Amino acid sequence: MYRLAKQYQQYGWVINSSQGVQIHIEGCLFQQQQFLSALQSQLPPFANIDALSIQAKTVQNFNDFQIKSSQQQGSPSPFVLPDISPCPDCIGELFNPDSRFYHYPFISCCHCGPRYSIMQQQPYDRLRTSMAAFKACTDCLNDYRTPENRRFHSQTIACKQCGPQLQFLNSQGQNLHTHHDALLTAIDYLKQGKIIAIKGVGGFQLLVDATQEKAISLLRQRKHRPAKPFAVMLKDFNSVQTICDINTIEQQALTSSASPIVLLKQYDNHIIAENVAPNNTYLGVMLPASPLHHLLAKLFNKPLIVTSGNRADEPLCTTNQQALENLADIADGFLVHNRDIIHGLDDSVVRCINHKMVSFRRARGYVPLPITLQQPINEMIAMGGQTKNTLAISQGKQLILSQHLGDLSSFATQQHFQQTLQSFTDFYQITAKKIIHDYHPDYFGSHVARQQNLPTLAIQHHHAHILACMAEHHLQPPVLGFAWDGTGLGEDNTAWGGECLLLTADKTVNRVAHSRPFPLIGGDKVAHEPRRAALAVLYEIYGEALFNDKRLQTFLAAFSSSELMLLQQMLVKQLNCPRTSSIGRLFDAVASLLGICDINQFEGQAAMQLEQLAEQSEHHDYYALTLRENQPIIIDWQPIIIALLTDLTHLKACFIAKKFHNTLAEIVLAIALRSQQKIIILSGGCFQNAILTETCINKLETGGFSVYTHEKIPPNDGGLALGQLYSQTDNPNPLRDA
Repeated sequence: MYRLAKQYQQYGWVINSSQGVQIHIEGCLFQQQQFLSALQSQLPPFANIDALSIQAKTVQNFNDFQIKSSQQQGSPSPFVLPDISPCPDCIGELFNPDSRFYHYPFISCCHCGPRYSIMQQQPYDRLRTSMAAFKACTDCLNDYRTPENRRFHSQTIACKQCGPQLQFLNSQGQNLHTHHDALLTAIDYLKQGKIIAIKGVGGFQLLVDATQEKAISLLRQRKHRPAKPFAVMLKDFNSVQTICDINTIEQQALTSSASPIVLLKQYDNHIIAENVAPNNTYLGVMLPASPLHHLLAKLFNKPLIVTSGNRADEPLCTTNQQALENLADIADGFLVHNRDIIHGLDDSVVRCINHKMVSFRRARGYVPLPITLQQPINEMIAMGGQTKNTLAISQGKQLILSQHLGDLSSFATQQHFQQTLQSFTDFYQITAKKIIHDYHPDYFGSHVARQQNLPTLAIQHHHAHILACMAEHHLQPPVLGFAWDGTGLGEDNTAWGGECLLLTADKTVNRVAHSRPFPLIGGDKVAHEPRRAALAVLYEIYGEALFNDKRLQTFLAAFSSSELMLLQQMLVKQLNCPRTSSIGRLFDAVASLLGICDINQFEGQAAMQLEQLAEQSEHHDYYALTLRENQPIIIDWQPIIIALLTDLTHLKACFIAKKFHNTLAEIVLAIALRSQQKIIILSGGCFQNAILTETCINKLETGGFSVYTHEKIPPNDGGLALGQLYSQTDNPNPLRDA
């Protein structure tokens, strides 16, 4: 704005306020119109004008144009930029020996650098960020004050003389090296096959050479992560092309300013060690997200595993002290710095489904961009779910979803949840009128909601899934939504997970169809043991005769005789065998019956391997459908399982896996045709499965339906908080993207 004012000879001022940017210009009317036109057509990277109002004011006869000091008045703005990975100009300077920023790991400018992760308050000025601790040197101040410089008024400006600095510590916290020597020591450790912890943009990360199987095995052992795939960081896009198949949409996401982890189909290669992503056709790939990452990737010059710096089931470490305390038995050394992280942020994870990028974990690079309503609603807080938790708040016309917080099963994560709830509401200075939480009374978020001395509202889990997708696509009812996932408590107090809900124009919710229930043998243990889900569906079909059926002995061999005896008693007496309609658990059952996964070593392993098996077969066959015409309709999977068991005697497992996926899509189509609704929503964790989602979309669109799936908001439980908030909107066409 300063440069435009000079260009069009306008006098006055511009100021950053909590509500946005205010400009006062005086000058020739024609040039004022040119200024306003250029303001809207020549926006800098990442800038967006949400609203522009113009008022005539009394001329004050200014004789220049100034940038005034920012003001803190009224409520903070809901528009805060996420962290931005280095721009091409900064990368060029980072590796230019003639630049004063050569090899400086905290180089930035107005177009890139940390934002939300370092902000303490609004508006965004250095004194309200963790950069306030660093006084700019003369050279940096000159750049800051020069309008033609791209660091003009850059709040993160810093260099080797005045900015944050690196240190390399051993696992006892002793300082071994500083500055560039610290970086070189870290690289030397990596070459030796050692594990280092680095302080990244939003928190600590653990790094190890992705080509050394022994080093990776050591990381798996120390982090108690036996099989879950690791993500890798490569130095540039050309390096990615050598090991992965990548399309244009995936390339755009990978090289974007968010620098997320992108799930890509990997080639058979001899570069990445097999135990990076064992038995997995996909690889999580990211490009450097900060100058420090660029330096590590370029100077090490080999793929690096980059994984969250935390203990299992605990939140990300964000301070040097936390890392030394929690990661000392994992990392051999620590590459740290003295710039504080205010808001901890994991790396975001995305995948291409149906030619669109879909967020699986929304954090660094995307948070806290809001979704905008057409009409304001009361200030409220939404607590999200128990797993993959996120929080959300409403502020005026904005719905703001927090970063991924994790599973609220451990005490450490519960503490982190409460700290984030406090910091999130303080940052936006909201005074909540209501708290919305999941229908399950024992979720941690539900407990916290009831402790706040505010009105509370419970929203059923699968209803919130569908609402989250509606919020993202500014949809209004009536819609027919399929919410398929692991489990969520239903209104009849059983475990739902294979739901089809009709949301009517008068905001009522009708359960029009669901999958036939079967027992969860041992409750939550079924999520960890797909073989229990398989045993449960077989028991539903054959009863106690199952245990003496010679045709099923191969499957029963997945259990020891003592295990079978115990599980048989539990089934017969219905001890700790709550019933579920979960499609997610049905995926597990089929994976176990096909012999590909009896016990999950990480969440979702069975379903993931079943999908990847199905990818190996191209056909359109499906099993005969049985939809019981009840109210609601019951999806009877019994004929499918019986036919599947027959197929096992003469068909390849990959053919059967694809046939199962095709059948589920046929079920979706059949229910949609019965409903006579034209707008179809697909939500829930099962729709992270690309084959299922794409097959459903293809069949539905061919049938004349309009189909909406998740993109920016995760289809898994990471989107629940947004859906919970959206339940409170009454305006007829409520949302558009911010």
